[in-house]
Amino acid sequence: MIISKKSVLDKFSLKGKKAVITGGAGGMGSACAYAFAEAGADIAVFDVKPEDDPGIREVLRQIESYGRQAFYICVDLTEESEVITAFNKTLEKFGEINIVFSNAGVAQQIACEDMELSEWHRVISNDLDSMFLVARTAGRIMIKAGQGGVIINTGSMSGDIVNFPQPQAAYNAAKAGVIHLTKSLACEWAVHNIRVNCISPGYIHSPMMPVEVIPEDLMKIFYDRTPMKRVGVPDEIAPAVLYLASDASSFTTGAEIVIDGGYCCW
Repeated sequence: MIISKKSVLDKFSLKGKKAVITGGAGGMGSACAYAFAEAGADIAVFDVKPEDDPGIREVLRQIESYGRQAFYICVDLTEESEVITAFNKTLEKFGEINIVFSNAGVAQQIACEDMELSEWHRVISNDLDSMFLVARTAGRIMIKAGQGGVIINTGSMSGDIVNFPQPQAAYNAAKAGVIHLTKSLACEWAVHNIRVNCISPGYIHSPMMPVEVIPEDLMKIFYDRTPMKRVGVPDEIAPAVLYLASDASSFTTGAEIVIDGGYCCW
């Protein structure tokens, strides 16, 4: 039996790694940025917010408080040229890119019979096409460097089940696509030592799901259908993403980690 000489805690270290986090100013994105920084990574934050946004400044400040390098790029991830430019700027800054957490996306609740094609395209473009563009751009860089790498996508439990009572066919379809894109790329890129995995969160209290403004009757349905009888918080997502980003998951690829308080079990 081959036993690693590296300690369990050392396997979770990201010391010296260079990471990109898309949607890095959001709830899960920022929580994962702090986890990566605490583990030793330098981080490029991609988001659509203006550079002078207070939330952006706070995310960068928190990363730097761990003694890590941090910088921000405002980028529309649905635009191929912007994605390529953002990654090239990051490569110029860091010299390499080892980890990508592809986390940006949008949500939309419109009954399918009422949905315009433009509304369908908006969700698919933001939640699936952007994941492809980010993964392909990162993959090209990692393959050329020849050092391997890690890509983590944000799926959703909505890619495995149909949420009740939300009418969100476009979102569900996009997230199902993200999960299968993840598995496909894991198989294609294993030969390059690039691991590709995804997380599939359930209901998480974040800017995308502001619990305080959601009607009580709807929240009751969420609670009743979740075995743990609550929603999650971004800090409960970050450790799983850190696991996938680190050497602790060195034999894990093509995996989906569902983090939903048991929702998909019923």
